[in-house]
Amino acid sequence: MIQTGLVSVTFREFQPAQIVNLVQQAGLQAIEWGGDVHVPHGDIKRAREVVKITLEAGLQVAAYGSYYKAGCEDGTISFEKVLETAVELQAPSLRIWAGDVGSDQAEAADWHRVIDDARRISALAAKTGINLAFEYHEKTLTDTSEAALRLLKAIDSPNILSYWQPPVALDLDARLAGLREIAPWLSNLHVFNQTGEEPEPLAEGRDEWSKYMNIVREIPGDRFCMLEFVKGNSTSQFFEDAEALKSICIDAAIRGLA
Repeated sequence: MIQTGLVSVTFREFQPAQIVNLVQQAGLQAIEWGGDVHVPHGDIKRAREVVKITLEAGLQVAAYGSYYKAGCEDGTISFEKVLETAVELQAPSLRIWAGDVGSDQAEAADWHRVIDDARRISALAAKTGINLAFEYHEKTLTDTSEAALRLLKAIDSPNILSYWQPPVALDLDARLAGLREIAPWLSNLHVFNQTGEEPEPLAEGRDEWSKYMNIVREIPGDRFCMLEFVKGNSTSQFFEDAEALKSICIDAAIRGLA
């Protein structure tokens, strides 16, 4: 099943209650709560408050979007604190980062650090029933589908998956190929329409996202497709994008039944 949602850091300046209200008004189903502002790592009181207002609004917690970088623990972000927060938030998935070095710059030692730490934290997360999922992002070891596959295969842990988002620097064919390659490990998707420096209305990228969803709907399991970037950081644009997202997901579901 594909469900819709919002990544809370889309509106970092808003309080959690405002985020919940926006998502509710937009008719989306879930929220990925960010670990930098809305539910800070280790803030158990905030996590309990946020999950309460989320569930009372009839919404789901899609994930906890942490800023933990595997292989880079320096004392400022403890994975144990991040995991404890995710548990209190009742998050089924915990987003992490694959180090802080791009795959084209990474040396063998960088790969080993990320792999070893990922195995360590996946074992901790498995005890809580929470999946870990790498951010699919530049300047990490998941900055290309090839690198992400190499990393996921090397870690070889059933509860480590990967997010996906369309890499801005690639053309459509390359994006589609990358999504197909990462499909067996696909967790959630971050949804936006961007080909240049700034995001554009999602409706203008409808055809492209329909092609992505043709792939996603064939992948077993449940996942969330969540709006992340909004043109002009505008709430009115968010509501328009939410309508486009719901329409794209509904069309994909209908095609899957045909």
